[in-house]
Amino acid sequence: MLSRTRLTAQQLRSHRYLGPDDLRSFGHRSRQKQAGFTTEDFSGKPVIGILNTWNDLISCHAHFRQRVEEIKRGVWQAGGFPVEIPVMGLSETFMKPTSMYYRNFLAMEAEEVLRTYPIDAAVLMSGCDKTTPALLMGALSADVPSIVMPGGPMNRTSWHGEQLASGTDVWRFWAERGAGRMSCEAWCELEDHIAASPGHCMTMGTASTMTALAEVMGMTLAGASSVPATHSGHARMAAQTGRQAVELAWYNVKPTELMNRDSFDNAITTLMAIGGSTNAIVHLMAMAGRTAVTVTLEDFDRISQKTPVLANLRPTGKYVMGDFFDAGGLNALLAQISDLLHLDAMTVEGKSLKEAIGEAEIWNDDVIRRRNNAICTTGSLAVLRGNLAPDGCVIKPAAAEAHLLQHRGPAAVFKDYPDLKARIDDPALGLTKDHVIVLQNAGPLGAPGIPEWGMLPIPKYLLQEGVRDMVRISDARMSGTSYGACVLHVSPESYIGGPLALVQDGDIVCLDVAGRKLQLEVSEEELNSRRAKWVSPDPKFSRGYGKLYFDETTQAHEGCDFRFLHADGSQDAPPSIY
Repeated sequence: MLSRTRLTAQQLRSHRYLGPDDLRSFGHRSRQKQAGFTTEDFSGKPVIGILNTWNDLISCHAHFRQRVEEIKRGVWQAGGFPVEIPVMGLSETFMKPTSMYYRNFLAMEAEEVLRTYPIDAAVLMSGCDKTTPALLMGALSADVPSIVMPGGPMNRTSWHGEQLASGTDVWRFWAERGAGRMSCEAWCELEDHIAASPGHCMTMGTASTMTALAEVMGMTLAGASSVPATHSGHARMAAQTGRQAVELAWYNVKPTELMNRDSFDNAITTLMAIGGSTNAIVHLMAMAGRTAVTVTLEDFDRISQKTPVLANLRPTGKYVMGDFFDAGGLNALLAQISDLLHLDAMTVEGKSLKEAIGEAEIWNDDVIRRRNNAICTTGSLAVLRGNLAPDGCVIKPAAAEAHLLQHRGPAAVFKDYPDLKARIDDPALGLTKDHVIVLQNAGPLGAPGIPEWGMLPIPKYLLQEGVRDMVRISDARMSGTSYGACVLHVSPESYIGGPLALVQDGDIVCLDVAGRKLQLEVSEEELNSRRAKWVSPDPKFSRGYGKLYFDETTQAHEGCDFRFLHADGSQDAPPSIY
């Protein structure tokens, strides 16, 4: 395990809680016995904290009640002492205004749970979108040995003979309903089929993206991110994850040792090759902010321009995660881009990435393309700048209609999401397919929480004409399952007076993806005049978590983390036990 010496039982972090002959340790041991355990159950054994994000409102994690028992089984088998610790589950569906608003909350909870309890190593049970980055952010800050247990994608499912893609097909059929081509009855019937089992979205959305990135960064077992949630191999993997957590504890392998500069570059390269979610940009920058590694938007654009898209998965391609697993999974794809990776990066199994990939083969080269038959030779994601986004913004060219990647058109501006919802379908607006739809006040502070509103709706009357994509610009994010010519994460956001706040109806906007430009064709003199008249909105919160979030959250190009959680080179002391 990284060629290091195995700790003794007395060197384990938990020994200070459970080992000494003193008053406090007496109390700790007696409470373990109160729970029905004997001295032999825990004495001299690594304590493995299992951070479980299960709850009844996060259906993606419905199987975690069973998986946690399988993780415990693995811990017991390897000679450890498992303790399950419930932490906040970030339900992408139910949390309002958005689960992203609470990502940092879970990261703080995970960090403090790992710091305060007698934990020698942790299993991080993640799956649905924000849970993976949140748990990794917390683990990096606490720097307690940790391994991610991915929740796995849900089952493939079909409807009326057509394979469905969760999320992606919701947007597609909603557009068809708006165009008058889908009945209310059919729409309601679709509800019964679109999400057919436990597990996260089976597209290459944010959940699949982030667990894949956790794997390539060395934080999971090899192959773990591709295993479907209901596959029997997923249960076996859970037990093996528990066993590996015990090894991590004995050898004290810390997250900051694995998630280094090379690992972040590997993650960005993999993000591009899988055609992954734009949300990963924000999450990876937030994760890097918990370390000494600096990641910028330029890193993403630089790597994007040399990395082919090889995963033929929705929303960029045509297949879903079950097909990806059957075709060989992530390691088969990584083998195709091995020349672009830092193969000596280490993993939680004590292997190099090269060893973890091994001799992985592709079993279906339409699902996982070979380099000579890439979906796109470059450009899964692109970073744009210009007078409309001086600190940058992002677009996913691989998921947009190609003719819109070079576009010039008049802006149709909506001041916030309620305004958009109220007016977008009004024929009196006179929008055409050439208009650029602009949404303001949807960013980290303006919404708040930079919600997934960025796939802005196309007016119904244009849908009825057959229009399915338009240039859309906002300071919001979009779901990893979404698609279209959507310019996202515009920074600085409009709520704090960024240039997006100054756009008016009829202004000409120029999008040039190849040139990496997003430009508002309005004179600097006119923009300065508008800026002088702009009025800062009232704060949204005066107390509680909302005020903390509002006061401390950074902009999208910085990762939207809390400023006070950024690594500053210091190391927090372990908790005092008196």
